[in-house]
Amino acid sequence: MLSTIGIPGLLLLLLLALLLFGPSKLPQLGRAVGMTLHEFRSSARHLTEDDEEKQDAGRRQEDH
Repeated sequence: MLSTIGIPGLLLLLLLALLLFGPSKLPQLGRAVGMTLHEFRSSARHLTEDDEEKQDAGRRQEDH
């Protein structure tokens, strides 16, 4: 996803974020985005693991 933006696009996004939020809010914003992404990935991982476990349980019942 980020590979299609390129370096000029990233610099533009950084400049816009700096103008919108100011230098004092950027660390807080980055931390909040990082925590949100971590929580989203963790939840998605748990959902896929639960689905795989259900599929495995269904296959075991079919075998017996």
